[in-house]
Amino acid sequence: MIWFWSFITYSFIGFLLEVAFARMTGGRADRKGLLVLPLCPVYGVGACLILSLPGWADTRPWTLFLLGALAATAAEYLAALCHEKLLGVSFWSYDDLPGNLQGRVCLPFSLAWGFLSLGLVYWLHPMLAPWLARIPAPVGWMALTALLTDGMFTAAVLRSTGDTASLRWYAR
Repeated sequence: MIWFWSFITYSFIGFLLEVAFARMTGGRADRKGLLVLPLCPVYGVGACLILSLPGWADTRPWTLFLLGALAATAAEYLAALCHEKLLGVSFWSYDDLPGNLQGRVCLPFSLAWGFLSLGLVYWLHPMLAPWLARIPAPVGWMALTALLTDGMFTAAVLRSTGDTASLRWYAR
């Protein structure tokens, strides 16, 4: 269950980062990935990929930086591709940023993921993992049910509307 709770925790932290980034830059206010839950699942996937890197990467900060950046960038690219191909929507576009690949990923954010990888592996996860491991299994099953239900409703709404703004029920 530690992987599930890591996914949920870092998806929530990703949501908070997105909201803060939007406020600081005057960006889009619809920085969610799900209809109801305050989660950005791409962050959870990226964090879990980073945490699953080989142990030897943790002992070499530059290696962790590079592999973490690659892992998170891969998660971001695949998420963008899935959003576009399966749901018919796009949550972000990096077309105007340097080093972008089809507008789905870009060099500045890949570098940011590298720095965030260091904080995740060396500081945040070691601090949170003992707490996440203590969450009782029944709570995990309830959270999984909520996540899957929200995910199915989100997919249905996005496929029917083709617009990420449809997830902004809270701003209306």
